[in-house]
Amino acid sequence: MEIGIRILIVFLVSQVVHIGAQKEGEEGCVPGFQVKEYQVEYNGGFQKDHPLTQVFFDDCAGNEGLAFEVSHPDFQVDEEMNLVARRDVMDSGTVMFIHGVNEQADDMAQVDIVGAPPRSPQTLREILGLGQIQPYRSKRALFAPRMHVNENMEPPFPKVIGTVMSPGMENDHIFHMTGSGADQDPKGVFTINRVTGEVSVSQELDREAISSYTLEVSVTDLSGKLVEGPVALLVDVNDQNDNRPIFKETRYAGEVLEGSPTGTVVMTMTAEDADDPRLQNAVLRYNIVRQSPDKPSPNMFYINPESGNIVTVISPTLLDRETLPTTQYELEIVAQDMKGRDVGLTGTATATITITDKNDHAPEFTHSLFQANVDEGSTGVAVNLTVDDRDDPATGAWRAIYSIINGDPTQNFEIQTNPDNNEGMLSVVKPLDYESVVFHTLLIKVENEDPLVPDVGYGSSSTATVHITVLDVNEGPVFFPDPLQVTKMENIPLGSFVALLNATDPDVLQSQSIRFAVLRDPANWLSVNPVRGTVNTSANLDRESPYVHDNKYTAIFMATDNGNRPASGTGTLVIHLEDYNDNAPYVHPSVVRVCEDTKDSVVIVGGRDRDIHPNAGPFKIELGKQPGLEKTWKVSRVNNTHAQIMLLQSMKRANYQLPLVVTDSGLPPLSNSTEIKVQVCTCKKNRMDCSSAGSVCSNLMMLLYTVSLVLLSLFCEYTVSSPAHPIL
Repeated sequence: MEIGIRILIVFLVSQVVHIGAQKEGEEGCVPGFQVKEYQVEYNGGFQKDHPLTQVFFDDCAGNEGLAFEVSHPDFQVDEEMNLVARRDVMDSGTVMFIHGVNEQADDMAQVDIVGAPPRSPQTLREILGLGQIQPYRSKRALFAPRMHVNENMEPPFPKVIGTVMSPGMENDHIFHMTGSGADQDPKGVFTINRVTGEVSVSQELDREAISSYTLEVSVTDLSGKLVEGPVALLVDVNDQNDNRPIFKETRYAGEVLEGSPTGTVVMTMTAEDADDPRLQNAVLRYNIVRQSPDKPSPNMFYINPESGNIVTVISPTLLDRETLPTTQYELEIVAQDMKGRDVGLTGTATATITITDKNDHAPEFTHSLFQANVDEGSTGVAVNLTVDDRDDPATGAWRAIYSIINGDPTQNFEIQTNPDNNEGMLSVVKPLDYESVVFHTLLIKVENEDPLVPDVGYGSSSTATVHITVLDVNEGPVFFPDPLQVTKMENIPLGSFVALLNATDPDVLQSQSIRFAVLRDPANWLSVNPVRGTVNTSANLDRESPYVHDNKYTAIFMATDNGNRPASGTGTLVIHLEDYNDNAPYVHPSVVRVCEDTKDSVVIVGGRDRDIHPNAGPFKIELGKQPGLEKTWKVSRVNNTHAQIMLLQSMKRANYQLPLVVTDSGLPPLSNSTEIKVQVCTCKKNRMDCSSAGSVCSNLMMLLYTVSLVLLSLFCEYTVSSPAHPIL
């Protein structure tokens, strides 16, 4: 059985050697053992630390992190890649395997010991160095070693990548392979020789699409009966450096404050590489290859090769926005894989770095003294104050804030910042009076929106003086009081005195006369003496006029001086009109409805008057003086303004004119004899039907006097008992 195991191992190793040689011929530098078979002579044993042979391993990337495992536990590979014994060894066996592995490579080599006696007992796991020795099993076992294949292999295909072995393989046994990459999508990537067990790849692979495949291998007889397996077969796709580093964006933007200390982080730029992150194929290094402009130094910035952090290198004093040739610098950044070695692939992006401003320059007035002339009585901008500020325009370090710190106790002035040019607009907001103050001296201060840096302050140039000269202007006369309010009774006689207008000329230094005129008199009730300013009535004052509102009548008068350029002013006269009892009261509504059935025949009417208290209510409402009305109608008081009209007996459905007398409470009182239309209607089930009411005569006494009973019967139906009569 030991001989069978040795044959199996030798066969396995021969396949590994075959594949390694094939890869080396096709790809150039193939990661792994460069020599896969070694021989040493057995001379009765091996001494501790005595080199047996030197192995040759190259991962094509510097052999960083390389580690070796030897199938015989008493041997190891030292730092010089020498195979040495850990102790004195007599029982070395005839063959050993060395396993070399790191992030870039994973490979095995065979060492044949010529003339050595075989070790006994040994199992396949012990020979392969797979762990603790297990009890020997005579039962055959299907073995599928882990296989590796490089991505991007060039034709021709298929290419053998390894062999699956079965110690008990017989002539009527065949190999089968299933799983993703064989008989499942993606189908046909791998095939197996049904007789020899050789596994081949049939096409170019892309590790970034699929990095490993898990297949199953089994052995059946020709009838399809399972003999061995299934066992898992793992195929790893070895990464090739076929992906360039890619920045997420082609252009990046960052900013750094002027005067920042050396080493200040400005921004971070990182790229991504789709290759295997465990290998140097995806290990990136960053570098600045160009800076534009290259003044004052071509190396103002530095990028950390590993993190991608861009930091300042230039000194804080030279990083002065106001003295640099530009406020924006453009850097070309290159990311390179393979840890930045020349063989690595590259990706490029651009970084634009803006030098931002800090408030290290105080604003300064361009002049220490500003002057302006202003007409008295006017408002608006008087003068524009100009300043210089070397900081970045349109920032809080440049924008100016102006304030008046002296010379404006009555707050006649206001200053605001022009957002377009940063000038201070000094305005007059309360009119100035030449006769009061001719000259005004203001002290103005300017500051920035943002505070200054600690080592910079506001100096004397941040204040300025403004001289304002007030120019004399002919001002219009001023009424006092304005408005002038008086109280008058309506209906006073024409020509009655109403008021005396009072207007003065503010130009006290000039001798000017004033003339008055009516500017607005809506009802044309008033006249004014142009010299004395007395106002008299020219028509009756009527409190009930539509031109009177809330018992007040308003008129506007104008006063004009005789200056070189005459000036005028206006004043208002408000007349409070007292009421006179000059309007008789009347009854409302003028049309009422009652039911022909006397039990529901009650209506309410009220008195109204255009006059006001005490010339209006309480009102007295009573029946007219015609004889017989009191037999059919009754009027009774409800309250101070309303009365109740009641039908005393049933009447024929018709329209009747009912005479009433209404009297107000004025002194003396006024009465009004009037009539209201009373519609006598049929009332049933809460409905009032007045549609068929005929016209009846309005005044029985006149009809009795002018028409005989015979002629009256031809036009209308007459009822002697009715006190109110149908309308003709």
